[in-house]
Parts: sequence; C-alpha cells; structure tokens
Amino acid sequence: MNCRFADLRHKEVISCCDGARLGFVDDIIVDTKTACVVSLVIFGRMSFFGLFGKCEDYIIPWEKIQLIGDDTIIISCKTPTPVKRHKRGRFNQKN
Repeated sequence: MNCRFADLRHKEVISCCDGARLGFVDDIIVDTKTACVVSLVIFGRMSFFGLFGKCEDYIIPWEKIQLIGDDTIIISCKTPTPVKRHKRGRFNQKN
C-alpha cells in the first residue's frame, strides 16, 4: 500500500493495548541516509486556549505501527511517554 504524507495527516492514532486516542499525525521523521520513515509525530494539544502553552508531543517509532487503515493508525504499544519539544531561536538557529 502506498500512502502520501497528506493522507497520513487525516488518520487518527490509537493504541491497541489501552485504547487511548493519541490524536492525528502532524509530522514525520525521515532518515535522510536511507530515505525511510523513522517515526510519526503527534503535536501536543493547546492547554486552556493556548494561554498556558502546549502539552508535550508524542513520537511513535515506525516499528510500533501495527496497522494503517482508511481512517486510523493502530500502534502495538501502550500510550508512549510524551516528549518535550525543543525550542529554536529565530530563523531556526540552534541556541
């Protein structure tokens, strides 16, 4: 099955172990040497209308994906621990 990134963005990620709905795919991480997808990224939700920042992101390794369906992506692990997003300076310079 071939799937474009635009198609992945409309799929909801669900854990089959505990049934948790993690959200929708927002980004992917690609290994530039092998041109393979390494993991999916789900951005954290805004907390209290964005006034108190965002929750942490979920990074799901490609090996944990069990099934990619028409509307959902099923992962074979329990809810992963959220990862804090690294902040960058202006113009994507590392601080």
